Amino acid sequence: MLPGRGRRGVYGLELAGEDDAFAAREAACAATGVEVVAPGLATARGVDAERLRSLAYTHRASHLLGHAAASVDAAKALVEAATIARTGSVAVRARDVRGTAGVDTRRAERALGAALVDRGFTVDLDTPDHELRACFADDSCLVGWLVAESVRDYGDRRPTDRPFFQPGSMAPLDARALVNLTGVGPGDRLLDPMCGTGGTLIEAGLIGAHPVGIDAQWKMVHGARENCRAYLDTEPAILRGDATRLPLAVDGEGPEAPRTDGNAVDAVVFDAPYGRQSKIARHSLVDLVGGALTEARRVAPRAVVVGDRSWSEAARAAGWTVETTFERRVHGSLVRHVHLLR
Repeated sequence: MLPGRGRRGVYGLELAGEDDAFAAREAACAATGVEVVAPGLATARGVDAERLRSLAYTHRASHLLGHAAASVDAAKALVEAATIARTGSVAVRARDVRGTAGVDTRRAERALGAALVDRGFTVDLDTPDHELRACFADDSCLVGWLVAESVRDYGDRRPTDRPFFQPGSMAPLDARALVNLTGVGPGDRLLDPMCGTGGTLIEAGLIGAHPVGIDAQWKMVHGARENCRAYLDTEPAILRGDATRLPLAVDGEGPEAPRTDGNAVDAVVFDAPYGRQSKIARHSLVDLVGGALTEARRVAPRAVVVGDRSWSEAARAAGWTVETTFERRVHGSLVRHVHLLR
């Protein structure tokens, strides 16, 4: 059971974006037994409500009353038959997820609201004691009580609005997802050995992790420090260094607190440079990424690596197991390959 779950039962997750497999994999850092059941919807056996609030590609979690066919009548029958121990005021919110069910959501809200009034609830659309969510997608409907919503404040940290900006900076929504995919949480140490402008460091710090950044260029080191100061209460360790020769030692000699688990950090995340002709300092791109993967394997037990191509072969050569990969289309000429490594 995850901490903060609070109740036994099955939960419904409202996924964000269009890639349900990617969203479900990120959700697994805040939930157990995640399974996609319809477009934009998943179920889980347990949810850490506090952790879910930090997810990028999950909007909400609800404690399910049940799973019905995608019709207003089926959803109403489910509510009428369910065991409900709650009392007080309620608001009903219905969604036709991605327009895949063809359900009249206003009619659904009225019908489910009437069923709850018949069971002693009062309706309060502004400040209800409880919110019942009915999510229709394809031929399924998940009905449940809202327990957690993710914080959607990524627009406050747009790369172009930061003190230091460079073209090609990753959007904070995606940087948060990558941080979550590493599995780090509050108190864990996350290394980005190609930290650039510091986007992953900011997102890691905001979920309570201890980020460590390294970059080969002093300009990026200074810029990342400036950006982190703008969003984090505590400035992370950001150093100039070579990703293929990390200035980190294992067995208790990391840059901050001593470690006793044989790892300098809990996880590594980095966005490899793009372009087949890239040259970074004295390294070719292949040598740079291969060396960075080898060093990441030395200092951490898991990693998430992104590139404009597959780096799976290089990861295996560096001693990693490729747990899974995702291809994320950014625009017509760029697909990001996301590798989860153990």
